[in-house]
Amino acid sequence: MNVTTADDTTSTGQAGPLTGTTDRGTWREFFVEHAIKAAGISMIAIVGLIFFFLLREGLPTLGEVPLGALLGTRWYPIEELYGLIPLVIGSLLVTAGSVLIAVPLGLTTAIYLSEIAPQWQRDILKPLIEVLAGIPSIVLGFLGWVALAPLIQSLGAPTGLTAFTGSLVLAYMALPTIISISEDALYAVPKEYRDGALAIGATQWQAIRMVVLRAASPGLVTAVMLGIGRAIGETMAVMMVTGNAANMPAFGPAILFEPVRTMTATIAAEMGEVSQGSVHYHTLFLIGILLFIITFAINSLAGRLIGGQEQRRKRGQI
Repeated sequence: MNVTTADDTTSTGQAGPLTGTTDRGTWREFFVEHAIKAAGISMIAIVGLIFFFLLREGLPTLGEVPLGALLGTRWYPIEELYGLIPLVIGSLLVTAGSVLIAVPLGLTTAIYLSEIAPQWQRDILKPLIEVLAGIPSIVLGFLGWVALAPLIQSLGAPTGLTAFTGSLVLAYMALPTIISISEDALYAVPKEYRDGALAIGATQWQAIRMVVLRAASPGLVTAVMLGIGRAIGETMAVMMVTGNAANMPAFGPAILFEPVRTMTATIAAEMGEVSQGSVHYHTLFLIGILLFIITFAINSLAGRLIGGQEQRRKRGQI
């Protein structure tokens, strides 16, 4: 009886602290789990509220301006001309030009840093590239306006403030994002993949091209899409170096060397001058809806590309 009592007393004495510790750990896990859920739900709710606000302020345009007028080629709100085509084409020109410049340079630099550069170069260049991402866009726009635009004009362009100037500035702004994420994706590929390719007689470039790039392709796609998103969503730098002229560019070899205006620059330049509730006001919000849809489409495309690559990899096709 005494032994049993002692055992019971010992068990009871030990159970108290253990139970208290377990309860504290359980409550901590409960709090962290629900805090993460609340943060995720709040972000979804914020995005939903933003889109709802854009719809509330932008959709009245469809009842105030005929669809044919919105698809027109002249943007001149003073004369009640709200053609969106010049703004869309300007945004696409600047974004496409920046992507054509930034993606090859960014991926090539990432491959060099991850696969070829010695460690001491990587330790120097990687922090420098990440620092470049922190330069304010207004500073880059000012540099493009002061230094880059006169240089382009001296090469024979009618003016230095063109779509090509904007593409160069945006490419510079997108490069740090593309390089950093691509280099991390390449560096995360297991070393055994490289060793296995080299062991069966592949050269270093064949191992990079056939093995490393394919294994890192989801991360590379993400890097490219984030670079495109950075380019299409930029405002101040583009507004300073593209000429900010809402004209239809003449299609031809020199289309990149004409002044354009992007959708983001239009919103930034004109939102402070319109009266709330006017047709012009609602049309600017309709432009915001277009930007939201374009960004969503880019993210959806990236998700489909990454998901398709993962499925093919699981089936052994990559």
